[in-house]
Amino acid sequence: MYYVYILYSEKDRGLYIGYTTNLKHRLLEHQNGLSKSTKHRAPVRLVHYEAFQESADARAREKYLKSGHGREQLKAQLKRLFAKLKFT
Repeated sequence: MYYVYILYSEKDRGLYIGYTTNLKHRLLEHQNGLSKSTKHRAPVRLVHYEAFQESADARAREKYLKSGHGREQLKAQLKRLFAKLKFT
């Protein structure tokens, strides 16, 4: 399986969108400060993930979510969670 995941940084209240083939292992890397991209943004928590059978589909979804329209869709999809987290 291939995963696209979204992390929420409790430090800067921002999002991180990533791709992996081993979600549990990748989350441990983020939480233990072993990822350059989120090390300075800890603590982070998983707020959403999607699973795909094909790598190309997961990579396309990751690319879309990182685009302007994708972020808008993501914020609309997770608006109740963001309201609870006071996401800006």
